Amino acid sequence: MLETTADVPAHRNSPGKDPAVRIEMIEDAGKLSIPFTTGILLGIGETADDREESLRVIAGLHARFGHIQEVIVQNFCPKPGTAMADAPVPGTDEICATIRLAREILPPDVAVQIPPNLADASYLIGCGVNDLGGVSPLTIDYVNPEHPWPQIDELRRIAGDAELRERLCIYPQYIEKGWYSPLLEPLVRRLAERIAAPGRGAGA
Repeated sequence: MLETTADVPAHRNSPGKDPAVRIEMIEDAGKLSIPFTTGILLGIGETADDREESLRVIAGLHARFGHIQEVIVQNFCPKPGTAMADAPVPGTDEICATIRLAREILPPDVAVQIPPNLADASYLIGCGVNDLGGVSPLTIDYVNPEHPWPQIDELRRIAGDAELRERLCIYPQYIEKGWYSPLLEPLVRRLAERIAAPGRGAGA
């Protein structure tokens, strides 16, 4: 994730989180035609203007290379015993406003994702979310293990009237473009055909 283009205290002891380093990595992925997921992290000391700038940088990279599949709008979850244990937590309305901003700035072919274990996704879908991320019934969220993934039935409830569909890590438009290693082609094609097979209902 880009997280933010701002220079925030939360990143000062993490050279790998330098915005310039992360932007260069996203740019390199674009040059190599690598489908890319990135995102912004809310509540790490950035301002509303910083969020807008971060989204515009992502949109600009996509305009140049066309490789951004999705942008995650994720709320920071403070943890006891850490330097940011008392950091203010972004509220649902604040997250919603950021999602709406993302939908204004990003082109329609870029999905906007919210982690359904960290925020009220059932409400935020109405703000412009169209992806619920890599939810796994087999593994925990290793960054936020105190927030378990919702199970499939719960995901159906969260989705409400929206269609819940399984997808691969690589989005269909990039499968069609062949933006993956030839060594992976048999696997990618097989999985894509399985997902597209008749009879696989929503959430299957």
